[in-house]
Amino acid sequence: MSKHPYNYGSTSSTEVGFVGKRSPEYNNLCDNVTTNIYTINSSLKTLDNALKTIGTRKDNQGLRNTIHVTQLSTNQIASVTSKDIHKLKQLVTKSEKQQQLQVEKLEENFKEAITRYHSLQKDLANKQKSNLLVSVSIENDYTPEEETEQQRQAQLAREVAFEQDMLIEREARIKQIEADVLDVNEIMRELGSLVNAQAETIDTIENSIDHAAGNVEEATEQLITASRYQNKYRRKLLLMVLIGLIIAAIIIIILVVQLKK
Repeated sequence: MSKHPYNYGSTSSTEVGFVGKRSPEYNNLCDNVTTNIYTINSSLKTLDNALKTIGTRKDNQGLRNTIHVTQLSTNQIASVTSKDIHKLKQLVTKSEKQQQLQVEKLEENFKEAITRYHSLQKDLANKQKSNLLVSVSIENDYTPEEETEQQRQAQLAREVAFEQDMLIEREARIKQIEADVLDVNEIMRELGSLVNAQAETIDTIENSIDHAAGNVEEATEQLITASRYQNKYRRKLLLMVLIGLIIAAIIIIILVVQLKK
């Protein structure tokens, strides 16, 4: 039997050196993602060993149940990990370069593990469908020597029912095998959707900043214009006061001259 060269990664590949000041939520999410990636890689080893056993004498229903349960558990872990990475990206700001690098490394390790897992799942599904195990059995409670027409008809009916049950069970098992395969495209879409959302948010913030800057510039111009009008008004008022004082002085001089006469 040919061996499948799956690279399961290692604990060191999922460890990321966390430095700097971080919130407890950030720390917990990083720990959860790191642990989950390690668990996915461990599941890869279990499933690869199962893949090598399918179709051999050691193949049995217990092995198939192990494959089914392992995939269900790993699928759930993958879904949770995807959501945790979403939360990490939302916690990290653009100014936190070190934390951005840490989250990007975790996401890269997760994507690599999920890609290997999905490839192994497809191999498992194909091999299981080629070597289906069915539990349906046919009852035979008579001997050929004692066979009667009625017994032959009853045996024929049992064989027909057996074939129908076989088809039903085969279809059910195939559906279960296909349902166990993780929709890795959905996981990748979830990871990508946050990037787009963040880009849209950044664009919105930048637009808001530009709009605010435009408003500030406009308000500044209005203040400058108002200040100019106010200075002009003050100069005009001062000029009118001076003219008034001059006129008053002239009137007073005329009155004084007339009184002396």
